[in-house]
Amino acid sequence: MCTVIAIGPRASVDGSTLISHSDSGQDSRVRKIAAQDHPPGAMAPVHWGLQNIVKPELDYYGEVIGEIEQVPHTFAYFHSAYSHLNEHQLAIAESTTSQRPELKCERGQGEQIMTVEQAMVFALQRCRRAREAVLLVGNLMERHGFLSSCGDGSELLCIADPDEVWVLEIVGVGPGWRADSGLPGAIWAARRMEADHALVVANWSILRELDLADSERFLACAHVQSYAAERGWYRPEAGRPFDWQQAYIPLPHEWASARLWLFYADVAPNLRPWPARRLEGDRYATLDAYHQVVEPLDIYPFSVAPERKLGLGDVMAFHRSTFEGTIYDITEQPQWQVVDASGHVAKSPLATPFPNPDMRRLLRLTHRRPVARHFGHLSSICQLRRGLPDDIAAVYWLALDNPHVSSWIPMHVGIDALHPCFSDYDPEQFSAASARWCIDFVDNLMQLAYQKALPLLLERRTNFEAELMAGWQALDLRLQAEHSAAERRATATAFAQASMASVPVFYTALRDLLITQLTHKRQV
Repeated sequence: MCTVIAIGPRASVDGSTLISHSDSGQDSRVRKIAAQDHPPGAMAPVHWGLQNIVKPELDYYGEVIGEIEQVPHTFAYFHSAYSHLNEHQLAIAESTTSQRPELKCERGQGEQIMTVEQAMVFALQRCRRAREAVLLVGNLMERHGFLSSCGDGSELLCIADPDEVWVLEIVGVGPGWRADSGLPGAIWAARRMEADHALVVANWSILRELDLADSERFLACAHVQSYAAERGWYRPEAGRPFDWQQAYIPLPHEWASARLWLFYADVAPNLRPWPARRLEGDRYATLDAYHQVVEPLDIYPFSVAPERKLGLGDVMAFHRSTFEGTIYDITEQPQWQVVDASGHVAKSPLATPFPNPDMRRLLRLTHRRPVARHFGHLSSICQLRRGLPDDIAAVYWLALDNPHVSSWIPMHVGIDALHPCFSDYDPEQFSAASARWCIDFVDNLMQLAYQKALPLLLERRTNFEAELMAGWQALDLRLQAEHSAAERRATATAFAQASMASVPVFYTALRDLLITQLTHKRQV
């Protein structure tokens, strides 16, 4: 389940473009892939399983299921389960969405081979600009067929460069498609966000009416309307504008609307009267779905001009959110109220925003989906900046595992390599050398007594991140004054690797503290 945020350059505090992506999944390994030259006639493999850790080799790419024409030169980029950023400040974030049942196609039900994560890699290897990447991904999907790799869902990409942000949505064409049929293997449409706007994606489509006469702001495949008309999902004779959601997307789920509400009610509180979902002392409101407003999804805009400038801190905080102080706050549900040792009713130390399914069933908790995810694979923010040397213009911020617990680590786009602790992760074998395993250990320990553990985490992580941020800001200013590209890369790489190496050290020390505080001193 993925959350994406995009902030245009005229909506951010420092004039940078920001896009973020948080995801839950198995693979959190990240590494830097160098630019490469390829001989004439070379072919590029198309992979299945980029999200998975393939054993026993722990391969980064998975199974080869096809190939496409290679290009003479591919750009350097950061490779992960979902790859986000290349050397030219092209950035991509992903969120799985939903599509009509008739459009779903899983592997083996047709000849489709192009997953969204593979298309992201090709775009980062071959494109410099967001609009260029939209057209490339759309073409790849039409020619080679969209293959869903996350259940049977459709996909949304937020694609950005320092000047533009585009939202691209892709749906399938159902089972039975053949590559030699002459028919396109996907349906897609895209819209450009205004430079002074911000948006959120919460595992649901956000495209609505498509003004295809305005090619500066909208792009789509040639058959986007005709296909819907042939299936009876759009009636041109009705004289209404073509609506992407009405044609291709089913009814929404609360997992989407809750996050949309949280974002837009915060950044644009006066845009409209938003549903009242802040807690005002009544814990039973967390259970009272009967009286909860069920808003139409179209009250949420494609994007909005925020009422204040937004920055990195806002994006980081949103990805760490557990809906604190709202009706979606799981820790406020009254089942957590217990009689303490003094005979007073109080919130149990066990109250956590991440109860497992057994705990939810035992306590009959209302299931809510926080923005942050226990057992997340990673969260990223791509900070795209103009007017700086190419190798330091973009900054890639990573938080491995659950962002609610993890720390954000910055790295300039031109670094040569990541520290091995950010590329080391085997879900079947604990390793103290793996940053994700060290964070995950702390995340799991916190569930023993979350209410006691959270203050310990916040106090120490605040100091850790403040020191890291101060060092990074000083480094960034120093690199901007450095004229030697080789020296900039070497210095940026050394700082990034040292920052990454500090993560296992910090979380191991925090682990030891929590073991002492939450287990050794527990009362019977």
